[in-house]
Amino acid sequence: MFDYLTLLAEFLGTFLFTLSILVTGNPLFIGLTLAFIIWLLSKVSGGHVNPAVSLAFFLKGSLSNAEFAGYTASQLLGAASSFYVFKALM
Repeated sequence: MFDYLTLLAEFLGTFLFTLSILVTGNPLFIGLTLAFIIWLLSKVSGGHVNPAVSLAFFLKGSLSNAEFAGYTASQLLGAASSFYVFKALM
């Protein structure tokens, strides 16, 4: 399913994951955050949270061209947004 809720979920998931990386360097915290985000978003968007994962699903044939473009754009915007929020807070 491809809709705005899916794109928003990928944006927010990538935003939170990237922010967890920027805020702490603790691998355990980062891993638990990623696991929680994937668990939370798995029913909505599949919990890709990473353009490389979306590329793998696209190459496998599970995502159409439009879905892949939407997922990737949402993930890149989420990562960039988290960086700007982090820089503004620090």
